[in-house]
This record gives sequence, C-alpha cells and structure tokens, in this order.
Amino acid sequence: MNTHKKPSDSRLWTTRYGMMAAIAPNGPVSRSLQRYGEWAEQELNLLSGLIEDGQSVLEFGGEYGAHTLWFAQAVGEEGAVHVAEPRRLPFQQLCANVAINQLTNVYTHSRWLGRSDAQLPFSTLPGGKLHNGEQDETVVTTTVDGLELENLHLLKINVPGSMIDLLQGAAETIRKHRPVIYYRLSDIEHVEAEVHAIKELGYRCWSHTPYLYNADNHAGESTNIFPGCVQQNVIASPVENRFELEQRHEL
Repeated sequence: MNTHKKPSDSRLWTTRYGMMAAIAPNGPVSRSLQRYGEWAEQELNLLSGLIEDGQSVLEFGGEYGAHTLWFAQAVGEEGAVHVAEPRRLPFQQLCANVAINQLTNVYTHSRWLGRSDAQLPFSTLPGGKLHNGEQDETVVTTTVDGLELENLHLLKINVPGSMIDLLQGAAETIRKHRPVIYYRLSDIEHVEAEVHAIKELGYRCWSHTPYLYNADNHAGESTNIFPGCVQQNVIASPVENRFELEQRHEL
C-alpha cells in the first residue's frame, strides 16, 4: 500500500514563513496556505514598510497565524505580537502554529475584542459570522484597553464588521500609542460609518485592495483559485505622522 502523501495533502504545510497546519481546509485562508504556502501576501507587502524591529503589533482574528508568523519575524525578539482569536478550534490551531515555530515573542488571547467585557454567543457579535456549518459558541469578549499593552505600533483587524465596536473599547490605547490601523471593510451599508469613526480619532485613511492570488507565491503555483478576488481594506495613519501613501486612493 502506498502511504506517501503529496505535500498539498499533508496535515502540516511548508509556508513562506514557517510550518503550519489549519482546520476547515475548504476555507479561503487554509486553502491558500495549503496551495500557495501563503495567505493575502499583498497585505504584508504593504505593511512591511511600516513595521520595524522592536515594535508591537495587535491582530484581531487569528487566521491560524498566517500573518502572525511574519509579524513575529519582522518585530524581532525585542518586539511583541499579540493575537486575539475568540473561537475555540481556530484559537487552538493558532497556538499550535505558534508553538511549532517556537515564536516566543507571540502572545495569544482567546478573546473577542469589542466594546466591553462579557460572554456572548459568537453569532450575535458584529462580524461574528458562521461559515461552513460551524456551530455557534459562547465566547469571552474584552476590550483592547483591557489588554493593557505597553506599546502598540500596528493594529490589524481581520474580522470585517467588528471595527467600530473594537474602537470603542480601544479609546485609551489609541490615544496613548497612536498606532497605524489596518482593517478589512464591512458590507456596503456600514463602510461610511467605519471610515468616519477612524477619522474622528484624528486619522487619515487610504483604500487598499490586495488580490488574494499572488503570482509570485511561495509554492510557485500558477493556477489562480481566487480569480478577480480582492480584499477591501483600509490603512489609516494618525494625521500627526505626516504619512503619505502614494498611488493609493485617500478616503
């Protein structure tokens, strides 16, 4: 009997930034990691010019650590990467991938980041959408301010629809640290309110629409399983930074 597995069938995948595994192989993040050895690489191409050694990053939405591995390398041993993932199984997989790659500068939080401390059904939270037959579960919510981060240079929000609630629980952190904010837009009914909420904090905003398929992907795979698909993202910087994002549309 032939027990050999193709690399794409393995439960442990070689990706651009380390070894990874993921549940729900029919989801876009895990499908991309499995086939291309990376996920939304064009997001990191943009952020790579903004992250320096020794800095601190906070991600909301773990995505199995797809970008966490790169952030851990980018900030170095003196930096810190905090990742909040409220769902039980994705959180466990995130922790496994952090452990596999021996990332001692990564701190994982089994929390939903919102406006208050509570315990609520995942599906009732803004942006808490169930996919692929997932069952609802009660998750613990907390605020960004409640994490009491010593520093914060980048806040990356991977959960569409969660941004306004998250900002309401992050007022003191944003006032104190003034991080760059990079987030995925919600549906068309809420995008205006999201951009307005960011600007009210004294930020300028630019549109960023990275393609999900990267022709220069880690696996060298030429087949595009995400034809025409882009993320609708916003990058925001405090007005006092005098930051300019050339060749991008300012909102």
